Order: sequence, then C-alpha cells, then structure tokens
Amino acid sequence: MIPSIKAPGSNTRGLLAYLYGPGRHDEHLDPHIVASFSPLGLPDPGRDPHATLTQLGRILDEPVNLRNSGFGKKVTDHVWHCPVRTAPGDRYLSDAEWGEIARRIVHAAGIAPDGDPHGCRWIAVRHADDHIHILATTVRQDGRRPKQHNSGKNAQAEAREIEKELGLHQVQPGDHTGERAPSQAEMHKADRLGWQQTSRAWLQDRIRDAIPHATNVEELLAYLQADGVEVKLRRLPSGDLQGYSVGRPGDTNAKGEQIFHPASKISPDLSLPKLRARLAAGTPEEHPTARRNRPATSWQRTTTALDALHQHLADETTSDGDSGDGALAQAQITALGDILNATTQQAPAALRAELRAATRAFTRAQRSQVRADHRATATLRRAARDIIRTSDSPDAAALATMLAALVWAAILASRWHQARGHAQQAQAARTAVQHLRDAYDQAAAQHLAALAHRQPPTEVTSTIAGDVRSAVPDHAARILADPNWPALATVLADAKALGHHPRRLLQEAAARRELTTARLPAQVLLTRIQHTSRDPAPNPAAEAALLRSSFAAARRQPTADQAAPAPAPAPSTAPQHRRR
Repeated sequence: MIPSIKAPGSNTRGLLAYLYGPGRHDEHLDPHIVASFSPLGLPDPGRDPHATLTQLGRILDEPVNLRNSGFGKKVTDHVWHCPVRTAPGDRYLSDAEWGEIARRIVHAAGIAPDGDPHGCRWIAVRHADDHIHILATTVRQDGRRPKQHNSGKNAQAEAREIEKELGLHQVQPGDHTGERAPSQAEMHKADRLGWQQTSRAWLQDRIRDAIPHATNVEELLAYLQADGVEVKLRRLPSGDLQGYSVGRPGDTNAKGEQIFHPASKISPDLSLPKLRARLAAGTPEEHPTARRNRPATSWQRTTTALDALHQHLADETTSDGDSGDGALAQAQITALGDILNATTQQAPAALRAELRAATRAFTRAQRSQVRADHRATATLRRAARDIIRTSDSPDAAALATMLAALVWAAILASRWHQARGHAQQAQAARTAVQHLRDAYDQAAAQHLAALAHRQPPTEVTSTIAGDVRSAVPDHAARILADPNWPALATVLADAKALGHHPRRLLQEAAARRELTTARLPAQVLLTRIQHTSRDPAPNPAAEAALLRSSFAAARRQPTADQAAPAPAPAPSTAPQHRRR
C-alpha cells in the first residue's frame, strides 16, 4: 500500500472536479466519499443529486477563508492531496475498510490527529477498486497550520502496519535512495504517444547504457548525444561543468519546447558528482605485460574479476568484513550493475530481454545510504568496458560460466543488503537473480546437453563419483542425483585429461560457492570447474626441469667482462729508442 503525498495546491474546487470527474480515460467509476472529518457526514456530489462540488469545496475551505479574512500573510498552498493505492493482486477492500485506512493516514500525517476536535477538514474519495484520494485543507479549525514534519515518512510507516493487519502485500521500507515513481501525467503521456516507457525511464536506460562506454563524464555526455539524447549543460562562471539535464526527442511541452529532466531527478546516483566519482574511480594504466597473463577472452576475464567480488561480499555477509563500513562492498555492487548492463548490450539477442529485466531490477540494489568507495573497483569497471568493446562472440561455455558468476554475485549482493537491513535493495537483487537464472538456463541448455552427450565411460564416471563423495561428502547425494551430473562428469574427465585433480577442483569449487542453497549443485560446480580448469595444469617436474635449464644457461652465459674482447693497447706516444 502506497500513500503518495503530492505537492501542495491552491484550488480545492479544481481537485474535487478531477476526483468526481470521469478521469482522463473514463477510468473513474462511481466516485463517492468513504470517510471525512465530519461524524455527521457531508454532502456527497457522487451520491446526492442535490449536492454540488462548489458546496463541498466551500465547506472544506471554510477555515482557510476565515484565516485569510484577517490580517497577515494569506494562505495559498492549502490543498493537501494524498492518493493511497493497494498493490496489484491485493484483495478487494470495502468502503468501510478504506474509510478506516484514510483516518489512520491523516492521523499519522498530522492532518487530523485522533481525538483532536480542531484538526484539519478532509475527505476521502473512492472512484476505483484499488485506491482512494484523501483531500484536506491545511488550516486547522482553530486557525493554526498543522504540524507536518515527517508527514510522508509517518504515513508510510502507518501503511506498513495497515498492510500487516489487513493481509495485504507488504511494501519493503525504503531509505530515501529510491527513484521517483512515474506520475499519472507521465504515464498518460507515454500512452498517448505510443511509448513503451515514460521519458524518465527511457532516459535512465540510456544513461546507464552509456556508463560502461565512458571513462569520464565528458565521454559519457558525448555518447548520450551520439545516441540521440538531448543534453543541456549547466556551467559555472568559470566555465566548469556544474550539472546536466537530458531530454527525450519528441518530449515537448504545450509550447513545443523540449522538456529536460535534471539527471538527479531521474535517479539519485546519476547526478554529475556521483557519476564523476564513479567514472574517475580508477582506471589505472596496466603494465604492458599484464594483458599477456590474462585469460583469453573478455568474458573469461570478467568471470575472473567477479571472483574477488564473490569473496569480499561473502566475507562481509558472514563476518561483517574487515572494515565494517561496507564502502567497498557497495562500490562492488554498483560496478556489478555496470557489468550486468554491458553484458546485456553484448549478449546474444535471444538473451537480451531477460538480461535487460535483470539490469533494470538491479539498479535499485546499486545505491543505498552506504557511501561507496569506488577507488578499489577499477578491475570490475575495466571488465565492463572490456565486454562493451569486445569483438569476440562468446562461446557457449564462456557465456554460461559468466552468467553463473553473475547469478552468484547477485545472490551475494542480496544477502549483503539483507544483512544490513536494506529491504528494497535486497528485494531488487533477488528479482535480478530470477531473471539471470532464466537467462543462464536458456544460454546453457544446449551446452549442457552437449556435455551430457559426451559422458565418459561407466568406469571413469564411477571413479569420478568416488572423487565427489570424497571431496564434498555432505552434498554428494544431491550432486549425483542432479540431472546435470553426466555433464559434470564430462567436465571433470576433461579436466583430468589436462592434468588437473578432480578431487581438488571439487573442493576448491565448493569452497567458493556454498552448495546448501544451490538448487542444482552439480550445475553450480560444473560452471565453476569449467572456468578454473580451462588451461592445462602446471607440471611441477617440467617446471623444475625448465628452471634447471634456465639456471644452467645463465651460468654458461659469459659475464660482461668475459664477453667483451680485451681492448687493444693504446699506441704509446713516448719516443722509441732503437737498441744499439
């Protein structure tokens, strides 16, 4: 249940005309009063043919007009408007239930406290099954203005209690870092113009899509303009950039002028200062030899980069981490959102719908009251840019492995937020997990089938099953019963052929990803082992022989003094005496 307090207005009669009118799309049905400040009832234009909107407006405005008839500054912003809406899927509420909800909301908001005969005048109008509108005039009947400090926060807290008592969908409490919900006007405009998204939602997608492409704000703004977004800059007298606003092409006002939205009003983490800190957080130059030592593709490099995120989030969730402030974890989660976005843009077309849904859901998990320390996330941000700039088409194994790593990262992000009481962020991450799992299942289906088709002979499979029982005894029964066990046996047999020890691989994989909550433990182990065993295992004997030969060659190598020829003696300038 969402009570949404609107900006104060000045026209009581005008708002009544909207509440009792047909609506913009004839969606208002049977408008009528379900509760009011008056225990004796009020003339209801929706049910009483003799009652008028003007009459009802005058009754509500009477304390305002009385106060304004005296000396002093006139009250103009006196119209308080608060729609209260249930969630889709909630049960039908009767008029009596809605009336009680309205009384509790105006009490919590300070408009008309219970037992106060001098509270503000108000009514609650119902014109649909799933919501009411509360209208109040904010001059008390004793002429004073009501105390509305934290009225929105208090109304939300009361709504949470009402949800529990009436068995309604329980909205997760927020922390003032969420984005603004689209207004009715924005949604109607998008519908009228045939847009799938409101302008602010469309612009948010474009800005977030641009982040992995940019290393600084200037690059990001240039990318947005190239992508067709209207950009308006604000500069200080010195010429330095102060802020920016963006507009959607075709989104104009009544005068035909382009409408611009400040980035901070689209989402709090897209303001200029936040983006500067995020993009400038560390793109250190690599050592020239660093890239030679990396895995072969950007998808594999990203999976490797996610390993550190997995470890840190797991440590912070279970033991509160080493710092305790969560700054690094929040920065890693923010960077994870950028990797999700980059993956969405570069993944095969068949997966993009699920990945886009995961990316949009995860944006809420990317910000919280914890101030992120972006300085230590350069590797993750470089991984996002690597994916964006890659020309490689991921093979099935690399893509499935990376998607599995993203699933586990989102699960850990949800647990980290939950442990810190970030209910909305935790729920957003859980929603992203569902979409990522669907994308993984779709991406991995053919690859897993091919692995299962290559299942090793029975005696080899039996030996590997013994390794499973020895390495992970607590989960062996579930692993061997998993439909993906034949595919895991193939991966372990392939790894053994490359010189790896299956038992050790299983132990390392189980240590990196707990299996108790895994729905398909064999599948979890498979993707992890396939990533770590893709290269041949080092041969200690061969490495020792190579080291000995290198040392012997170094001993045979002449020193600088030995290698350089002895200089010829300089000709003497002293006079030569002939022997007699």
